[in-house]
Amino acid sequence: MRNFVIRLLVNALALSAAAWLIDGIQVTGGYGDILLIALVFGFLNAVLKPILIFFSLPFILVTLGLFAFVVNGALLLITASLTDHLSVAGLGSAILGSMVVSLVTLFMGRVLQEEGKG
Repeated sequence: MRNFVIRLLVNALALSAAAWLIDGIQVTGGYGDILLIALVFGFLNAVLKPILIFFSLPFILVTLGLFAFVVNGALLLITASLTDHLSVAGLGSAILGSMVVSLVTLFMGRVLQEEGKG
C-alpha cells in the first residue's frame, strides 16, 4: 500500500512538472484532481502500456528505443481524454510531456532508492 501511494505521488509530481514546463499541457483543479489524473495515468501505464509496447516493438527496436516516448505520449493523450482536468494540445506536446514525466520519475525513483538505503 505504501509503495502504491509513493508511486501515485511521484506520478502526480511528474505530471505537474510536465504541465509546468510544457506549454501544450495544462492541469486544472486542485491536489485531488491531480491525484486523480495520476491515478488514471498510472492505471493506463500498468494495463495498456505493456500491450502498446508489445505491438510497437519493431518500431522501438528500429528507433533504438525512442519510439517508446511516442507510446508514452499516446498514454498521456489517452489520460487527457479520460479526465476533465488534463488537456494536451497534441502529439508533440504529449511526447515532450512524456519525456518530462520519464525524467522526473527516474530522478524521484533514484532519490527514493537512496533514502531507502540510508
